[in-house]
Amino acid sequence: MYKRFITLLSGTLFFTAVCAQNFQTVRGTVTERDKNKTIPYVTVTLSGNGRTIACVTDSLGNFVLNDVPVGRYDLNASFMGYEPVIIKEFLVNGSKTIAVDVEMSESPAALEEVVVRPRINKQKPINDMALGGRMLSVEEAGRYAGAADDPARLVSSFAGVTQNVGNNGITVRGNAPKFLQWRMEGVEIPNPNHFADVTSFGGGGFTALSNHVLGNSDFFTGAFPAEYGNALSGVFDMYMRRGCNTDYRHAFQVGSLGIEAASEGPIKKGYGGSYLFNYRYSTLSLLSFMLPEDADGTDYQDLSFNIFLPAGKAGTFSAWGVGLIDRSGTTPEADRNLWKYEQDRQNQDVKQYMGAAGIKHKIYVGDGAHVQSSLAATVSSIDMHTELCDDNAVLLPKNIVRNTYLNLVSSSYLQKRFSLRHTNRTGIRWTGLRYDLRFADAAGRLGELTDIADESGFSSLVNAYTESMLHLGDKMDMNLGIAGQWFTLNDHYTIEPRLSMKWKFAPRRSLSLAYGMHSRLEMLNYYFTKDATGRMINKNLDFIKAHYLSLGYDHSLSDNLHLRIEPYFQWLYDVPVIPGSTFSMINLQGNDDWFISDCLKNEGNAMNYGIDITLEQYMTRGFYYMATASLYNSKYRTADDGKWFDSRYNRHFTVNLLAGKEWMLDSSRQNILGLSGKVTVQGGDRYSPIDTESSMLQQDAVHDESNPYSCHFSPMVLAHLTVSYKLNRRNVSHEFAAKLINITGYKDYYGHRYNFHDNTVEAEREANVLPQISYKIYF
Repeated sequence: MYKRFITLLSGTLFFTAVCAQNFQTVRGTVTERDKNKTIPYVTVTLSGNGRTIACVTDSLGNFVLNDVPVGRYDLNASFMGYEPVIIKEFLVNGSKTIAVDVEMSESPAALEEVVVRPRINKQKPINDMALGGRMLSVEEAGRYAGAADDPARLVSSFAGVTQNVGNNGITVRGNAPKFLQWRMEGVEIPNPNHFADVTSFGGGGFTALSNHVLGNSDFFTGAFPAEYGNALSGVFDMYMRRGCNTDYRHAFQVGSLGIEAASEGPIKKGYGGSYLFNYRYSTLSLLSFMLPEDADGTDYQDLSFNIFLPAGKAGTFSAWGVGLIDRSGTTPEADRNLWKYEQDRQNQDVKQYMGAAGIKHKIYVGDGAHVQSSLAATVSSIDMHTELCDDNAVLLPKNIVRNTYLNLVSSSYLQKRFSLRHTNRTGIRWTGLRYDLRFADAAGRLGELTDIADESGFSSLVNAYTESMLHLGDKMDMNLGIAGQWFTLNDHYTIEPRLSMKWKFAPRRSLSLAYGMHSRLEMLNYYFTKDATGRMINKNLDFIKAHYLSLGYDHSLSDNLHLRIEPYFQWLYDVPVIPGSTFSMINLQGNDDWFISDCLKNEGNAMNYGIDITLEQYMTRGFYYMATASLYNSKYRTADDGKWFDSRYNRHFTVNLLAGKEWMLDSSRQNILGLSGKVTVQGGDRYSPIDTESSMLQQDAVHDESNPYSCHFSPMVLAHLTVSYKLNRRNVSHEFAAKLINITGYKDYYGHRYNFHDNTVEAEREANVLPQISYKIYF
């Protein structure tokens, strides 16, 4: 059977290789962003590969570009009175018609006699009410080295973002990954990663969001608009793309991480609606020799979908969803003579699932106004049981984690354009929080379990906001807003002003200023910590809050070369700490951080300040690069005694250099060979000094917490490589890819552990070299 498959595959590739040059059709619709109407007579051009192909939209705003050779292009749309739009690095491949929708905005500058420069899609977020942030392309997640089809790993190439190899937790400007908010289709969702929140709160091992269904998305750091509540470090605002509504398309992938299947197409010919779904199944047993010692028995699967349903005058409806199931665990070493570390005698079973699904409705009401409403449900669960063998190999309980949430989310906003210079968005969001929690831990290595939290119930988080986008002349834009949120569990609330401004003081150059007050809830289990009498000692915890100020300088050195410099300062307050200690909740990471049994007080502070620099060349003649550098400091304190400490995430510096090249091969120039490499140099992981004497007495790694995170490893050097080859033929494309993570073999730090053989404390470090070898077919 295997030989027959190889023979069939080889024959298919040979047949397609001798076909004539493949041409494609690019079609789409141009619409006005703020109104439910199309724009006729717009000039649409594709430029690239030494060619320019142009057309004009018809009376219904539709355009068709025929006989487009395979390759990358810049898509331009321009029409008098509207801001020109450029979509950079637009890829035309060999499988089916390419559909693209273009949104244009009326230009306030059209009221004066000034030159309106095109809006390059990568320089502006998808959210038209935001001045800051960055739009990222899902196609980049497959092309950029180190991204490995994972949007969370993709953003590690951006200035101000750091990551380890073993997990994809996003550390933004010295903030813990748990301070980032994940959103899908405007709804806050649980951490959408496989094996989430086990070793890294806010991160995981692999994304559950396939690049087959994920559309272009926004990534915000710093001060973000008022509609984004319950976030401190940043927001990953993700969208699913619409399926093709004219043709049926399918994809299948097989690789070292498993299999993947996707399909999309029209629900009914001529209707305009579409479906899109993707399913993945993976087992990591094939890569067990490259993974950490305790990663045996690991497998996962996920499903995602998006259904688009236009309803004429009733607006448009869409139904979307994403879900995952994970299973992992460890078993104790059978030979007791090999029990070198505690993990060797550990038995652990971890079951996880996560899901989010919703219905979104958008309808235009009057001229320049629309209402968008969503109803969604999210669920997440970690069920983890850990046992340890005693000296007689009898398993005794060590800890239990049952962390289950079922949330209902209802939201709606009204966006109204009062004039070309003023657009307002006002909305409200209610999140019902149903929880079922139990956290129990053994006091000693082989002690009895004690419940830290054991609670189930229901609470709510209510957010409301209003924000206005103001065009103050042709050179100045301002977003002004205010938001509030209320947590019904303990009746705490916040009022948060937001402001951002952008001044285009010279051609190709601008200055921006942003300020925001932000806040975020802690993970709910910490609110239900009980003392020995059963009294909840942390139920009255307030939001963690922060003031954020940033200044940005942007300079388009050419049409394809962009420089951004952004200094920033963040002041965090009301941070939960343990009085009389150096413990602060900003340093939480994962693992044993589930089992905090102390009374917490909102008495701590922290600050993050630094500068981010980005120099990016968009793809030009197949070549692109991005160089980023970040210098920063991350400090915290637990009391007003003037004593500051380095935070766990204070690496001080990060430097990234990413570059890539694409070649159009063969005589017809329709096959694409891609090569991308990335090198990262950043400060090493921090840890608290080891108290050797206490560690010997307790036969466990005991840290000197009077000098927290005062030690660090040498700087980490990471290198990643991606090589791909795509064969484009009529109605079918084949792609072979090798995506190699951490080819330098850098060893991640997982903490310290006690060596029972040598009676010493050692740093637990392992090199995670992750190869993704895959074959994909589009048809």
